[in-house]
Amino acid sequence: MDDNGAAATGGWYSNDAATFGDRLVAAREALGLSQADLARRIGVKLKTMNSWENDLSEPRANKLSMLAGVLNVSLVWLLNGEGEGLAEPEADPIPEEYGALLTELRQLRASLSRTAERLGSVEKRLQRAIREQG
Repeated sequence: MDDNGAAATGGWYSNDAATFGDRLVAAREALGLSQADLARRIGVKLKTMNSWENDLSEPRANKLSMLAGVLNVSLVWLLNGEGEGLAEPEADPIPEEYGALLTELRQLRASLSRTAERLGSVEKRLQRAIREQG
């Protein structure tokens, strides 16, 4: 961990330390926008914005481009934390064990997201098989 509590390999907003949703929230809050404000500007439902910020889904390319423009960050930064984006926040160092817990939490969230996608895929295949039988 570095002095800001970020993973030493990439920085505060890198893929090692933050998710797409984390970067989206940080950029939105840096502009003082609520989820509802940003959703309205991008032309999506609040539920969709919430899903993006919680890493339950990701926007399509056209919405990503709009987000980058409205949030005044590069598309690449929004996706992986590299390029033009927010400056790393000045923060008190966090204990290393907190960083490890945060990393584990993010890994679990990503795993749950993949599992949810697999469940959806299996459900669609089952529905298709049932329709073909009937």
